[in-house]
Amino acid sequence: MPQAIAETVFDVFYLSFALIAGLTMLVKGKKPLVKKAGLMAVLLGAGDSFHLVPRCYALWTSGLESNAAALGIGKFITSITMTIFYLILYYIWRERYQVKGQKGLTAAMWILSVLRIALCLLPQNQWLVYRQPLLFGILRNIPFAIMGIIIIIIFAKEVKRANDRVFRFMPLAVALSFGFYLPVVLFSGIAPAVGILMIPKTLAYVWVVLMGWKLYKQV
Repeated sequence: MPQAIAETVFDVFYLSFALIAGLTMLVKGKKPLVKKAGLMAVLLGAGDSFHLVPRCYALWTSGLESNAAALGIGKFITSITMTIFYLILYYIWRERYQVKGQKGLTAAMWILSVLRIALCLLPQNQWLVYRQPLLFGILRNIPFAIMGIIIIIIFAKEVKRANDRVFRFMPLAVALSFGFYLPVVLFSGIAPAVGILMIPKTLAYVWVVLMGWKLYKQV
């Protein structure tokens, strides 16, 4: 019961913040860059809700294993939406720093996105079972991790060059999100307690949304 209460309270605040902040930026934002930040936040909140709402329901009722199918479908949807999340963040980078050209980098981000989604669609992921194969958990996250590394590098380079005080911590936030997420992918099957790292991972995403909100308030 304490876990159900704690997770539910945390998830309600997180999802409400992401969706409200995102919709506000999307609807009221006057510049395309702000609207992209809003779309990214809405996608984050909406995508995560497909996983977190069934998880809260499972914790309050018959348990996680009994709701494996709903949790798996939610995890699958979140995997897709988070891929698109980083693709949007890439275009935010391009617009924020007026990046021209870089066709190879753009192609790489699209190829990685399509590859990640294609891997998520494979039946070998066994989304509907409680304990999913570790191999495909690793495989589908390889292109995702490469996308994250690219985002970290390109933002780190430009925020320093432009002395950007709005997005100056973006590389750190993205690095932390992956730093907390990857151990869960690798070890949660044998050490369920590692799953607690999803909380700081989520807070790293909240930090990303807050940067978008700061941009919205400045424009």
